[in-house]
Amino acid sequence: MFNDGGERRRPSERTTMKYVLLIYDDESIYGRMSDDERNAFMGEYFTYTQEIQSDGKWLAGHALHPTSASTSVRVREGDVLVTDGPFAETKEQLGGFYAVEAESLDEAIELARRIPSARIGTIEVRPIMEFD
Repeated sequence: MFNDGGERRRPSERTTMKYVLLIYDDESIYGRMSDDERNAFMGEYFTYTQEIQSDGKWLAGHALHPTSASTSVRVREGDVLVTDGPFAETKEQLGGFYAVEAESLDEAIELARRIPSARIGTIEVRPIMEFD
């Protein structure tokens, strides 16, 4: 990492930290929503995304297709095992993520708290490892 003068900075000199906000919720909840409810919920996501982009906190983010569209790949003793679906059966599935930049873990938690799915699922806040 370099400062504005092109000099190398030590990790302790960083002013912000990068986090991934992993969005887990029950996919079946969306199937039970009416079109109006689903559109309103997604509208909240679009508003949230615009807010964190405007605030300069947004680094990246994507929604994921349902787990029914996923494929799992494992290599065991040289054999490649490919199966349909997620690795494990769970009540909540990974539905998307935001990569953000925050001043502290507290700020990252505040950003996670505002994600609409925090009301119906779980948002995992995890620091991103950066390598020089």
